[in-house]
Amino acid sequence: MYDWYLDLLDNHQLLVLWSTALLGLSFGALAQWSRFCLLRGLVEACQQQSYQKLRLFVLALAFALLGSQFLVWQGIVDLQASIYVQSTPPLLALLLGGVLFGYGMALANACGARSLVLLASGNLRSVVTLFALALAAGMTLSGLLAPVRIYLEDLTRVELPFAQLPAWMTLPLVAVALAWVLKSDQFRRSPKQLLAGALIGLLVPAGWWITGYLGADDFEPVRLASMTFVAPVTETQQYLQLSTGTRLSFGVVLVAGVLAGALLRALLGREFAWQGFESISQLQGSLVGGLLMGFGGVLALGCSLGQGLTGVSTLALASMVALVGILFGAWLKIRLAARA
Repeated sequence: MYDWYLDLLDNHQLLVLWSTALLGLSFGALAQWSRFCLLRGLVEACQQQSYQKLRLFVLALAFALLGSQFLVWQGIVDLQASIYVQSTPPLLALLLGGVLFGYGMALANACGARSLVLLASGNLRSVVTLFALALAAGMTLSGLLAPVRIYLEDLTRVELPFAQLPAWMTLPLVAVALAWVLKSDQFRRSPKQLLAGALIGLLVPAGWWITGYLGADDFEPVRLASMTFVAPVTETQQYLQLSTGTRLSFGVVLVAGVLAGALLRALLGREFAWQGFESISQLQGSLVGGLLMGFGGVLALGCSLGQGLTGVSTLALASMVALVGILFGAWLKIRLAARA
């Protein structure tokens, strides 16, 4: 047993994969337990003027930002090496991708991460959403839609005077976020929501630490990444089909961990229940929403978690533009549905 532990420490790739599995398990269990979902927060805010679920997301964002910038301050990871920090980002493409992702998320009634959690809880509608997302994302990354993506990115690149907000803005931003979150007496009195928000937020710097610190190697470094679910869902589908001769990646293990963690929590909480489609329109929403999220998520370089938590935790301006697009796209669909 001790020899196995020593072998694990000597193999940084294996250490990263086991740590990622734990990361995914933790997120899956916490998200299932707390019903963590940006879309739910937006729907409740728009339709019921209730901000409790939105406060949960903002609390997670505050801890993600604080934890990630602490790693930078300590010199543990260099977030400038992430895909989110760009000096010449395709701003309009990021915004458009965000709008498409947000609209698709509201149409499918779940983002990619939430769909994984719902699937592990017995929701078969999520199967359609995830397969459609994986198909569209794969086509956009390296398939038929890749030329369209490349054209839009090249067409809309803008040289910025700086790629990130200055690090000193971390504390003011976190303070403002926490002040708004804790303004609610109802939220302050909910230990479950406070704990879930803090822990989910801290999973983002945990992901940076796993890939940026444990995965550091002069000859075979692991690509710097953290919590995101568009490309990983696509990678997982491809791995299931072409696993022979290929190696497990951070994204595939993250997805597997989320499914396992959410399933375990659903079973322990006696909340697992099979669910299916109740109408053709529901099927259409899952299918079209998944396709929009796949294409839009790749164009935006991430999803509601990939950009909303992970990207913003780097203080990247590109991530903030993408998040604005996601919020607007979701809000637009919610408002159109309310008028129908």
